[in-house]
Amino acid sequence: MLPPAEALREAERLLAAGRPFHAHEVLEGAWKACGDGNRELWKGLAQLAVGVTHLRRGNRVGAVRLLTRAGERISAYDGIAPHDIPVAALVAWSRDLIARIGAGPVSEKMLAPRLTGSSGPASGAGPEAGAGSGRR
Repeated sequence: MLPPAEALREAERLLAAGRPFHAHEVLEGAWKACGDGNRELWKGLAQLAVGVTHLRRGNRVGAVRLLTRAGERISAYDGIAPHDIPVAALVAWSRDLIARIGAGPVSEKMLAPRLTGSSGPASGAGPEAGAGSGRR
């Protein structure tokens, strides 16, 4: 079992490498081992990775469901940012990704959110992300 900071870095690395299911496994391990009040946050992070897994496998309906649940679960930690997790940016990322799913192709960059560092947005968040695949 990895300590929280290492689990976040490893999951982020796996997402960036296009391996969201493996990122989910890392985050699920942290969720199940969590002994503090952040269990729901870890569960939400694992659901984000599963949502990306569904999207990569072509299951848009499953992706939207998981990303929606994940965003709701994670949003409860806004303003707290345990382990320097950019909660607000991840919630915005999940909502943006959900909106883009029905609007056409989603860029690879959009599928790899940042899980650490509350000082900046998650990758893919913001107007420059996924240029050319904007909402219709």
